[in-house]
Amino acid sequence: MVYRGEDLENLEDEQLQRTKRTKNDIFLRNAALWTLFLWGLVVFLKTLGFMIHEGDINTANWHWPLPSLKPQLNKISFENVRNSTFTPKLHSVQWIGGFNSSDHDKGLFLREEVDSYVVKSVFDEKYSRVLLSDKTFDYEGHNYSVEFIKASPDLKQILVRSNTTKNWRHSTFGTYFLFDVTENAFRILGHNIAKAQWSPNSIDVAYVHANDLYLYSSKTHTVSKRVTDDGSPQVFNGKPDWVYEEEVFEGDSAMWWSPSGDFIAFLKINETQVHEFPIPYFSQQEEDIYPEVRKIKYPKSGSPNPSVQLMIYNLELQEISGINAGNESTLITEVLWVGDSQVLAKTTDRSSDVLSVVIADAKRQGAHQIPRTESSGDGWWEITHNTMYVSQDSSKGRKQDGYVDLVPLNGYNHLAYFSPADTTKPIMLTDGDWEVVNGPTAIDFETNDVYFIGTKKSSMERHIYSVNLHEPLKVKEITDTTEEGYFSVSFSSGCRFALVSHLGPEVPYQKIIDLKSDQHDTSTNGNVIGKTLFYLEENKVLKARLEDYSIPQKTFSELRLGEDENGEDIVANSFEILPNNFNPKLKNHYPVFFYAYGGPNSQQVAEIFSIGFNQVVASQLNAIVVVVDGRGTGFKGKRFRALVRNNLGDVEAQDQILAAKLYAEKPYVDANKISLFGWSYGGYLTLKTLEKDAGRTFKYGMSVAPVTDWRLYDSVYTERYMHTPQQNRDGYARSKVHNATALGEATRFLLMHGSGDDNVHFQNSLRFLDLLDLAGVENYDMHVFPDSDHSIRYHNANNIVFDKLLNWAGQAYEGRFLN
Repeated sequence: MVYRGEDLENLEDEQLQRTKRTKNDIFLRNAALWTLFLWGLVVFLKTLGFMIHEGDINTANWHWPLPSLKPQLNKISFENVRNSTFTPKLHSVQWIGGFNSSDHDKGLFLREEVDSYVVKSVFDEKYSRVLLSDKTFDYEGHNYSVEFIKASPDLKQILVRSNTTKNWRHSTFGTYFLFDVTENAFRILGHNIAKAQWSPNSIDVAYVHANDLYLYSSKTHTVSKRVTDDGSPQVFNGKPDWVYEEEVFEGDSAMWWSPSGDFIAFLKINETQVHEFPIPYFSQQEEDIYPEVRKIKYPKSGSPNPSVQLMIYNLELQEISGINAGNESTLITEVLWVGDSQVLAKTTDRSSDVLSVVIADAKRQGAHQIPRTESSGDGWWEITHNTMYVSQDSSKGRKQDGYVDLVPLNGYNHLAYFSPADTTKPIMLTDGDWEVVNGPTAIDFETNDVYFIGTKKSSMERHIYSVNLHEPLKVKEITDTTEEGYFSVSFSSGCRFALVSHLGPEVPYQKIIDLKSDQHDTSTNGNVIGKTLFYLEENKVLKARLEDYSIPQKTFSELRLGEDENGEDIVANSFEILPNNFNPKLKNHYPVFFYAYGGPNSQQVAEIFSIGFNQVVASQLNAIVVVVDGRGTGFKGKRFRALVRNNLGDVEAQDQILAAKLYAEKPYVDANKISLFGWSYGGYLTLKTLEKDAGRTFKYGMSVAPVTDWRLYDSVYTERYMHTPQQNRDGYARSKVHNATALGEATRFLLMHGSGDDNVHFQNSLRFLDLLDLAGVENYDMHVFPDSDHSIRYHNANNIVFDKLLNWAGQAYEGRFLN
């Protein structure tokens, strides 16, 4: 119907009168209803009171019968995760001070406050000393920002880095300055410096520029010595090359000052024989029509490794000497000083079968001995970084210099005390069917207490313990093991104070404790030894925020996957995340989203607080998320992890399939909607699992940045677990992703990779795609991220990769890939 103007005016008058009559009718009807309601309520309450009085109702279990008016809780979404809604605040403390005695330890630490860097004390709240009062500064007419600082041991000077540019995973280049706190003056150390380190004497600074090692004197403000002159793109002095940074030191330094500052040890790494790998970059500059090709020295399995030599520079004599620690394929995996003039180096053969401990005398050129040479048996030697020097002190019962190391005992990693340093028979400090994690954390030289993190309660938890050098095997608990907990810790210079970080499973908190206090906490919260001085962080805001969200329930357990070939139970750590409003009475309803990493000696099932992608999947896809640490993973002893030696991808894939079969049997699971996702080694494991399963259990897979052929990955990592291809040809053939026909039996899978990946080269995925083409397999989707490295972050790539994972899995569960 079409209305004219006058008709609309008449209609409005008629509607106005009708509205007035309707309002009067509604008022009278509502009044009557309210009268009846109030009368009924009075009768109800009287009856209820009589029933309660007579005992007909149990008031403890009685609830108001009307529905709750509590607001609907929010589900977890990508937006929450990406804007750090559920990210707990955690603080690191840069403990400072050269105190060796807990009696003089005031718990000094460096703190960033607004625009300044201040030394504070956990012991004295009033103590405050400003080292640097601004985060920007002018030098010779140019403005610089403070991006990293490191105070000298005497706190009189600061190393400042600016103009930082990222190199590889851990390394950077930058412009370094020296700031004199007393004079309030900056002096430039140099541009494009890779690494700079203070000497213990607070005077000298060692730094690396253009792969040569230099010494700078803060007393004369000059370069006092150019230690090496052969640095080049092929020769690295005091700085690791790519493979040593990524796989050996997991850091950016290869130089070590002696305790007195009289010597500096460093590695000379020669990559001349290492083959180059070219990586093309396609979208760096809009105007570039040809790709930029960057070449990286990358030793693939079985190809030449960099040769490495331990060097020692004597500052007094200004002499440099080399230590013959092995042959050109020997790996030097750890270096530390075990006295003012003794340096210890751990070395292995390239396949990590044999560990040797070399001790060199810095005062005698080239003089060294090898007191320890140990075979790994049927396993391998994992690289460690936390071996600690124990200085001689007769007054404390330490007659000679020594060190505390991590060694295997009956198949589990434990602490051992070697004193003197060249002894072959250590004192075992810990033992049992559990493991010390990464070695000692700190040593109190006043009390001889060695602090460490261990799995004594559970391999999924981490607790803090101590043991005394003179009372071996008597382990004391620092944290409360009656409660579930995953802790980390850092200690002040004299080990009197500790920053205890509770990382899960509940919302994290951090506290500073005094281990030497004669008082104790009245109520236990985390620590059972030491007095809590204050909380550095309680994450109260996060706790309150979580009340507004429906968080999918996460539970940890041990899964019994079945029996191995010897008839013994396979028991794996696992956790599951149930979707919101999970209903176990539903039949064939829930999809299952497995996530796996599974690399040798790794761990994903740890009781750490985390709300991230897995919770998004559970909330948004109404899926059960499952993570299983199968055989080969860490912290359950050598027998559990060493099974993968020379045969990667076999038992790891078996265990994922066994776990998936257990879930497929659950009545509330839709067995046709079981998928597996993994990144890096997890991407490899995803493809190997789909290959071994051939569509019987896992219907879908999502593989990101996978290794597909271990001949294509770096030598140091791969040969530790597989030996060389020349030694283990059949093992490499089995371990590569090779059965395209079996992969074709899965319903569908997704492959994603960054073309600029310097770690797991895009070559892996291209070789795999060629294999699929040759076999005529087409049941997959592919997404390439131009110029992204292994983390896939270039040009918004990280958002896209996770969006695609979620959307692709959602389509799989909706049955979009069945036709």
